[in-house]
Amino acid sequence: MQFKSTDACRFDILSLGEVMLRLDPADGRVRTARSFDVWEGGGEYNVARGLRRCFGLRAGLVSAFAKNEVGRLLENLILTGGVDMEFVKWMEFDGVGRSCRNGLNFTERGYGVRAALGTSDRGATAASQLKPGDIDWEYIFGELGVRWFHTGGIYAALS
Repeated sequence: MQFKSTDACRFDILSLGEVMLRLDPADGRVRTARSFDVWEGGGEYNVARGLRRCFGLRAGLVSAFAKNEVGRLLENLILTGGVDMEFVKWMEFDGVGRSCRNGLNFTERGYGVRAALGTSDRGATAASQLKPGDIDWEYIFGELGVRWFHTGGIYAALS
């Protein structure tokens, strides 16, 4: 496999996927929780963030968020991780979430042989509504350059 040179590219990795707000009940269960720790997460994004934080690679994200306070919280978390958000599309929020919203993921920790348990709430999310023409791929790959493009099957199945 041939990769473009680092000098010829703006991004070492660019991930396409949905980033959800992860709500973690710490050592408890979702059904009895009274408080949650908050994180950002999504399979494709996690790879980009990990490569940025662990190896200092230039990472970017292609996604969409509802333009509301939850979306801005996700933005803050992502920027804290050092991932470029230039190619995140901000979609109008209807005030309720019927037509556009940000996804939620409730995740309980695993213990011993018990695996982690996750429950996603991702209907009508902004990222699931990205359409051809929303992202300028010619500009991204033609002018800026990307060494590695990362996406996944779950994201592809959303829309």
